[in-house]
Amino acid sequence: MNPTVITRARASALLFGGATLCAMTSMGRTQTNATMRVGTVPIEAAAEVYYAKEMGFFSKAGLDVEIQTMPPGPAIAAAITSNTINIGYSDVYVLATLHSKNSPFVIIAPAAEYSSSTSAHVAALVVPANSPVQHAGDLNGKLIAEPALHSLAETAARGWIDQNGGDSSTVKFAAIPFPAMPAALDAGRIDAAWFVEPFVTTSTKNGRVLAYGFDGIAKRFLVSAWFTTQQWAKDHPDLVVRFSAAMHDTAVWANQNPMRSGEILAKHTDLDPTVIATMTRTRFGEQLTPTLIQPFIDVFAKYNGFSTFPARELIYVPSR
Repeated sequence: MNPTVITRARASALLFGGATLCAMTSMGRTQTNATMRVGTVPIEAAAEVYYAKEMGFFSKAGLDVEIQTMPPGPAIAAAITSNTINIGYSDVYVLATLHSKNSPFVIIAPAAEYSSSTSAHVAALVVPANSPVQHAGDLNGKLIAEPALHSLAETAARGWIDQNGGDSSTVKFAAIPFPAMPAALDAGRIDAAWFVEPFVTTSTKNGRVLAYGFDGIAKRFLVSAWFTTQQWAKDHPDLVVRFSAAMHDTAVWANQNPMRSGEILAKHTDLDPTVIATMTRTRFGEQLTPTLIQPFIDVFAKYNGFSTFPARELIYVPSR
């Protein structure tokens, strides 16, 4: 069976966006505004909800959204489980890990999307300027810093090393906050570090980029998503449709309006507007389809000790 084909009409609206989804957005305007609580984190990849609220996409979809800023990690999943919030933001690797443990969570809309042709400079594997490391194989036995162990960064680094002549099984990884990585590199406490924007630009002042992007996973894939529980989605199918429609409209707008979205981003995060103006900006997914999730699941499962599974299992499909 082709994993990209889901035949239910309503599911098509959720998965593939486009004209049908926009039509649902228009339909939402005629309905009574519904209150919804959404959890996010103060980074650009999760900023769609701020764009949607300030640019009127939630109102257009008939939603009155209360946005709660939360720390990344398990806090958002816990808040959804306890019904403190209804929908939350997460990296896909977190949802894949939870799914492997039989969690009840499902994706209802895409968030950040990686595309090698447009987004490669959002991330970089950096070594000291005077490092003898020149190729992937030179990292064998070395220590690489990343923001969190068993994360997107580690998976991408392992994939790149193995695909380019190295052996990632010999590499050690250490969890170090992004702001502390440059000093660790300068002091020689680590051999390389994995940065993402807005830290990529600053990391190159005293460092040398060994590889850009997440091509160690795939040339294009969904990095993060908006999710809820299967039960909440089943109990509120209309709200799922409205939220997904708002996210689609927001993604299209944000991808085309980096200056205005940058102003909103600066307002709701600690990012300096001058940094936002020069960094590589996040591209947001305009379609929710298994083909953009499967590569990530496959590679992440390979390096993190669980069996891969069909990406469609992570996507909410409404009943007839």
